[in-house]
Amino acid sequence: MHVDVTTAATALHDQWDRLREWVGQVSDPDLVPEPSVLDGWTVGELWAHLGRAMDALAVCTPLPAGTVPLSLAEYLGTYADRAADIAETTRRLAAEQAGDPVGAVEARAAAAFARLDELRASGDPVVQARRGPVLLSTMVVSRVLELVVHGDDLYRSVRRARGADLVEDPVLPAALDLVADALLTIVRQRGGWDLEVADARTWVRLAAGRTPYDVDVLAVGLAPRWTSEAVPDLGRMLPLL
Repeated sequence: MHVDVTTAATALHDQWDRLREWVGQVSDPDLVPEPSVLDGWTVGELWAHLGRAMDALAVCTPLPAGTVPLSLAEYLGTYADRAADIAETTRRLAAEQAGDPVGAVEARAAAAFARLDELRASGDPVVQARRGPVLLSTMVVSRVLELVVHGDDLYRSVRRARGADLVEDPVLPAALDLVADALLTIVRQRGGWDLEVADARTWVRLAAGRTPYDVDVLAVGLAPRWTSEAVPDLGRMLPLL
């Protein structure tokens, strides 16, 4: 599945707008130091990480024609080796932005969208991202993935702190579906299985390592295209990032 840059940019804009609106609704200084659902991360650090994720788009630069880009799978595969660096940088950002955490992330998002508009003027160029060369469309899809996965992390964290019935969902169905399909495409390419998404939220949480792997849970998230087949055991392949 290839997502064109216009579709990806629309999803990124829409998902960011929803998250920004949501944060404005649930913003509470008392929540910032609360532990999030990610071990070792606070709610404030999760929010700061979204700013860093958008900043990665803001610093992209165009590369010469003919540059071979990484695929989405290859780009996401660089995440694991830099987990410690990402965590350290995020904590530093959160501390620096403590006076205005919402405004700081909002400014980074604005810079990212301004850069996206500049780069899109030449179509879908290969750009230099922090972890290597990628198509602009791939980079934008990866930013949608960041907003969806970490938006869901924030959702679960705030629900836990405030109560499940008091918090609306900040993840847009269209953005969630785009990310679910992109992650499934990686699985299809690696294994050749003819699968489809049955429950996008369940599948994304499994693929992102938010839910412990379990074949029964996988069977809720994915389904074979043909009823005569079964969902394969993907335990050795997951998580994808």
